[in-house]
Amino acid sequence: MTLLDKHGVRLTVDDAIATVTLANAAKRNAQSPATWRALAEAGTLLPGNVRIVVLRGEGKSFSAGLDRQAFTPEGFDGEPSFLDLARGADEALDATIAEYQEAFTWWRRTDLVSIAAVQGHAIGAGFQLALGCDLRVAAEDAQFAMRETSLGLVPDLTGTHPLVGLVGYARALEICATGRFVHADEAARIGLANIVVPGDELDAAVADLAAALTAAPRDAVIETKALLAGAAGRTYEEQRRAERAAQARRLRDLAGIGD
Repeated sequence: MTLLDKHGVRLTVDDAIATVTLANAAKRNAQSPATWRALAEAGTLLPGNVRIVVLRGEGKSFSAGLDRQAFTPEGFDGEPSFLDLARGADEALDATIAEYQEAFTWWRRTDLVSIAAVQGHAIGAGFQLALGCDLRVAAEDAQFAMRETSLGLVPDLTGTHPLVGLVGYARALEICATGRFVHADEAARIGLANIVVPGDELDAAVADLAAALTAAPRDAVIETKALLAGAAGRTYEEQRRAERAAQARRLRDLAGIGD
């Protein structure tokens, strides 16, 4: 069932698994503000029974990042150019960037698990979109790069927090400041990619992972995800308490006893 198909973004749902596809292969799935609004809308359209969201890109690349048209004086039709935004008030610029970020934030909702299926290039905004997901399955030809600094900019689409969490501050700084490519084998070694497979096995590997994730009861997965997502911000003792509280909820639920 197709729930959304516009601005190079397509959302389909098959029972508990939703697929968001970047569908502008001719431009290597380059992104624009319209793309970001469609991605944000996709998050609002998910039926309540969806447990897994797969994010994929059509063609040879996952996403080549921001469409360079954004940096031209004309910008995109019907959109303020980035140059015009830069000339505006600080509050307006901040609000616009916050709106763009909405496309990247909903993937880590506790009620679902998101998987990025990455082939070819995942650059800049493409890299940050993959980082927005809980898990990343990469084809052997995948290449990640944060190229914003080479343009005199910074990564601002919510990718810095998960990147530091995955690879640590020093490596994240080196990756972002140099803008170099991280190939699939290194991505697996440093924790950026959960799995690396031959390109022709990417879809099957993602399907197998989605099936494994839906095999466990939904509430147990949700509670486990919440425990792990909050662990970095808790002390050891706070995490112990959180584990006990979560387990008590699960036991009561299994016993049919309300809170």
